[in-house]
Amino acid sequence: MKKYILAIDQGTSSTKTILFDELGQAAAKGSVDLKTNYFDNGFVEQNPEDIFQNVLDSVTECVNDFTQKGLAVSDIVSCGISNQRETFVLWDKDGKALAPAVVWACKRSISICTDLIQKGQNDFIKLKTGLLLDPYFSGTKLLWLLENDAELKEKVTKSEVYFGTIDCWLLYKLTNGTHFKTDYTNASRTLLFNIHTLQWDAEILETWGLSNLNLPQPCPSSHDFGMVDFGQILNHKTPLSIPITSLIGDSHAATFGEGCFEKGTAKVTLGTGSSIMMNIGDKAVLSNSGMLTTICWSTENRVDYALEGAIVSCGSTIEWLKNELQLFSSPAETEAMAKAIPDNAGVYLIPAFSGLGAPHWQMSRKASIEGMTFGTTKNHIVRAALESIPYQIKDVVEAMAKDMQATLKSISVNGGMTQNKFVIHFLADLLGIPLNKQRNPDVSALGAAYLSGLKSGVYSSIEQLSAINKSQTEQVLADSDNELPRNGYLGWKGKIARF
Repeated sequence: MKKYILAIDQGTSSTKTILFDELGQAAAKGSVDLKTNYFDNGFVEQNPEDIFQNVLDSVTECVNDFTQKGLAVSDIVSCGISNQRETFVLWDKDGKALAPAVVWACKRSISICTDLIQKGQNDFIKLKTGLLLDPYFSGTKLLWLLENDAELKEKVTKSEVYFGTIDCWLLYKLTNGTHFKTDYTNASRTLLFNIHTLQWDAEILETWGLSNLNLPQPCPSSHDFGMVDFGQILNHKTPLSIPITSLIGDSHAATFGEGCFEKGTAKVTLGTGSSIMMNIGDKAVLSNSGMLTTICWSTENRVDYALEGAIVSCGSTIEWLKNELQLFSSPAETEAMAKAIPDNAGVYLIPAFSGLGAPHWQMSRKASIEGMTFGTTKNHIVRAALESIPYQIKDVVEAMAKDMQATLKSISVNGGMTQNKFVIHFLADLLGIPLNKQRNPDVSALGAAYLSGLKSGVYSSIEQLSAINKSQTEQVLADSDNELPRNGYLGWKGKIARF
């Protein structure tokens, strides 16, 4: 009998559901778009009930695809959930939402963060949570809601409010309130969780007036989170009662799906921006180089930590060149344009359209194109834009290595920009190590499935998962004779330092 794992990847813009077999191959898929409300004042919200229904619709689509292929739902042994991080919901005991879901991208708590930083709380928070006081994380946006809704604040005082990230909200709804749990990765993104003790931090909660807030039980990512009767919930003809055996934030799931099982292994997601996460082993190293410290992933007998760095502009730089400067009609053209010239001829594009992120945190810096002459062509500008992506990744990787006092062992790449061979080969040559590229594009869902399968017995060990991953990964080798990226990087560092 073949065994399958149902992986739900609940993202900001859609929910993907994938059924994976024992070899990590996708047997069936479902994907349904999710509406997000963006407001002029920087607020970003979703409807909590819409998120739940979106998940049910996605699961239905996937299960229908599965059965139409002649496969049996009785062979589905467990379920794993990965989710958009930092987005949170407040609800009552009956599972009724008390406010909109506040999305990770929402900027409503800028003034609260400024106020807390002025009160000297940044170091206090970093020491306990590994994070910085920033609107990106859940805690300060929760404080904003309570400051602006007296009735909600009163309910918190009376212990009538349940708080959870999206994984927790889904679990509560799927189990009719029987299970109120989250995993360490999601908890670690709230500003309320102590990453050293793996518990909600009583001192932070008291300082912020949140001691009476109902918080979920924090658990390892691979854990028994309770049974769900999908057959009943979806009105399915065939019984489909399965255990949920993993919950994990999507970037962490992608890190696990990419096989970052050892200290010194990292993943880079190359999308609109870029997220870099490096496994740093079983001890939380607090960064002195502008990185965040977070829980990487966990099983019931192991917790791995990570350093994380975010790059603000990656694919968005290329979109700007297309839409505003109209240097090409499709991003696919940029690879040939960059290869049409031998080097960048001293032209650099500093993509600080929304400031520079890690490790520089030059948030007031503006974007610039430097080193142009009358001999500069649009190919030089395009090549400079593409080169800025590996240069920024190298900046983050160097900062992480400095914090860890160890070198990078391997790096895995995923995301839309990995289709650009110029970028990928330039990055491999600049870092001087091979890049691992998964054949499966849905690495967040895969990571949730792997962790679920470890608990449900589909996979016997991380060593087995490592072997499966290697069989499904292609390598982009580094050319040690190519000096261009390294010489170009010296020029980049000079431009960055001048701010």
